[in-house]
Amino acid sequence: QVQLSESGGGLVQPGGSLRLSCEASGRAFRDYAMGWFRQAPGKEREFVAAIDFIGANTEYTDSVNGRFTTTRDNFDNTLYLQMNSLKPEDTAVYFCAASVTREMVFALADYAYWGHGTQVTVSS
Repeated sequence: QVQLSESGGGLVQPGGSLRLSCEASGRAFRDYAMGWFRQAPGKEREFVAAIDFIGANTEYTDSVNGRFTTTRDNFDNTLYLQMNSLKPEDTAVYFCAASVTREMVFALADYAYWGHGTQVTVSS
């Protein structure tokens, strides 16, 4: 079992920045790839970013590429999502998720464990 807990969400103006954190406990954090997803009101949950088990490789959805960066600290069992140049369309609940593989995966069904999410609102 893996327990995930996101933090760092909030209200930010367009163009601003936020850093989300995801603390993991339970199964060895360093053994599996991680991902970020988001869900806006009335929309399906969508892939945002993924990182492999050692943090050597990352992947992003096109709409956030160049603005968001995901990293991980395998000593502190924490995943991060740095979000810059935020736009109103980035408003959503953001979820971190843990896979059962070491390599990056991108579909919701590929992730076995989920956090409860943190709200990000981008508005002036």
